[in-house]
Amino acid sequence: MTVDPMTGPIIVTGTDTGVGKTVVAAAIAAAATAAGLKVAVVKPAQTGAGTGKADAEVVLRLANPALVRTFTAYQDPLAPLAAARVTGQQPLRAMDAHLWARRLGRDHDLLIVEGIGGLLSPLGEGGWNIADMAAGLRAPVVVTTRAGYGTLNHTALTLEALLRRKLEAFVVIGDWPATPDLVHRTNLHDLPGELAGAVPEGAADLTPASFAAGAVEWLAPILHGRFDETAFRSRAE
Repeated sequence: MTVDPMTGPIIVTGTDTGVGKTVVAAAIAAAATAAGLKVAVVKPAQTGAGTGKADAEVVLRLANPALVRTFTAYQDPLAPLAAARVTGQQPLRAMDAHLWARRLGRDHDLLIVEGIGGLLSPLGEGGWNIADMAAGLRAPVVVTTRAGYGTLNHTALTLEALLRRKLEAFVVIGDWPATPDLVHRTNLHDLPGELAGAVPEGAADLTPASFAAGAVEWLAPILHGRFDETAFRSRAE
């Protein structure tokens, strides 16, 4: 089991879309930057371009790492492979995404690759997914999960898929409420996997300074923070 703070490439995925992957990626970037690392955050594909603030913009505002980059973007809010197909764009090739990531990784202490949708959502040509990219980069995976209903099954399924691929995985809750109710507390008790942090609900609305200060408290030492799991669980009861 990894015990030192992560360097090299890491993958940030989620149990679903809308669980807080981008904010978790930004939090890791902010904590690692505060620790003195040169950090790059990349996203293989962005969908729904033009329908709201791009994920790269969110990361840049909250964490301001050394580099933020999106490899390709599609207008429609669909899985990237479908978005490429309906617009007639060339789907992203796994080989290209891996090559770009490796090149950026050589110039940075920490390379954070944020996925799109869930772990097995098809990203490009041939239906490759972020799990394939994690395997190709030999990167550990941070699984972002929600605090509320449905999280136990979705988290277990995601971790099982990673285990089958022999990929190291950690869990970060992406939307921990200020006042957890019975569902949140029981989900926390039964949540599978190694808990490596919990980002509070509404963290994306913080100022960059408050976000950077909070990120160190939200994330475990392996993610360059000082999250105290025992204290967190005690407060949640």
